[in-house]
Amino acid sequence: MGEAGAIAETHVAGRPEAVTVTCADGVKLGGHLWRGTTGSTPGRVIINPATGVAARYYHRYAQFLAARGFEVLTYDYRGIALSRPEILRGCGYRWRDWGEQDFRAALDLLLSETAAGPVLVVGHSIGGYLSGLADNARLIDRMLTVGAQYAWWRDYDRRQRLRLFLKWHVAMPALTAACGYFPGKRLGWLEDLPSGVALEWAFRGRRMEDTHPRREREDVLRRFAEFRGPILAIGVTDDALATPRAIRRTLNYYRNADHNAVLLSPADLGFERLGHFDLFHDRHAGGFWIDSLLWLRDGLNPWPDKRLQL
Repeated sequence: MGEAGAIAETHVAGRPEAVTVTCADGVKLGGHLWRGTTGSTPGRVIINPATGVAARYYHRYAQFLAARGFEVLTYDYRGIALSRPEILRGCGYRWRDWGEQDFRAALDLLLSETAAGPVLVVGHSIGGYLSGLADNARLIDRMLTVGAQYAWWRDYDRRQRLRLFLKWHVAMPALTAACGYFPGKRLGWLEDLPSGVALEWAFRGRRMEDTHPRREREDVLRRFAEFRGPILAIGVTDDALATPRAIRRTLNYYRNADHNAVLLSPADLGFERLGHFDLFHDRHAGGFWIDSLLWLRDGLNPWPDKRLQL
């Protein structure tokens, strides 16, 4: 299996197989492989989580896709949930590792463990950005992103910018420095984060490549440029993190991809609020989830009248 290895339980229809994703640097990640249950495979999907969100949050959506024939891989980034080391303090994992190492290995596993079919990515928040960091991302046929951005504070909604700045760019680095990792779970904010991830988020600048050593920046930009699969980026009007400006900034790195973006309001989907996380809740199984199949299966934008100008 090359640099991605898998250890699977006996498969039971409708239930996922537990897998271990082995990265090139030897780090092992926990995940699940959801086999399609229809006998034909319209595509193979990797779900990239948001920062500090355990992969189990996306399991209902993965099961939804598998019931419609897709082969789906969910996994936790290093330092998170099933991929958390025994001691998180001082482990040194960085945001960039999630793309360069973790996603890369997950994609290798998907290719080696599933039947032929289009290779698809569903990326939530940072998960819609970090695919371009992997040197095998050119193998992706199509990508759906939801609230994709890389957390530069000036892109936050201006009405909530101060609150979010104090939370993520003042409190988070201070607590990380004190604890050796970010104790997000104790605060009820998100999963605990490795210090490298928390500090990279806290001190992220306008240009994402500036967090990489100067000698590596050209290579980082080249990897994003090699991604040529079409992208449909979903934003929602009450998402204070992934504003239209943040979405545009992220898509600009995928400069050779055919990308489109749509901006949905809660009312478009029959709800009062959506925010940054809601679209992966199963209350959307009969609406947004069904609509997302048009893009994943057929490459068709389900919301042509909601286009966001890029």
